[in-house]
Amino acid sequence: MILSMDEIINAICLHTAERTGLRPTDVQVELSWDEDTGYTGEVWAGGRSRYIVESNIMEAIMQYVYKEYGIRAFREDITLELDEEITASIRQ
Repeated sequence: MILSMDEIINAICLHTAERTGLRPTDVQVELSWDEDTGYTGEVWAGGRSRYIVESNIMEAIMQYVYKEYGIRAFREDITLELDEEITASIRQ
């Protein structure tokens, strides 16, 4: 299974909204990749900005695929990949 960058962003928005008590539409996410830091992102929610790292992204993806697709994926089952955009490959 492959998650597009849009689905990864949706996963982070849903996860952040659930943790902060906001609506998913009130959360904005920008993902990036850097040779030194790997996969990271910045999340804006409730008038605040916070930096997320790969483990935060993976946690959001694991919860998203379980809730949306009924797939119980573990961290070792998920691989983030960078081509033209960031995608997540989930081994089932």
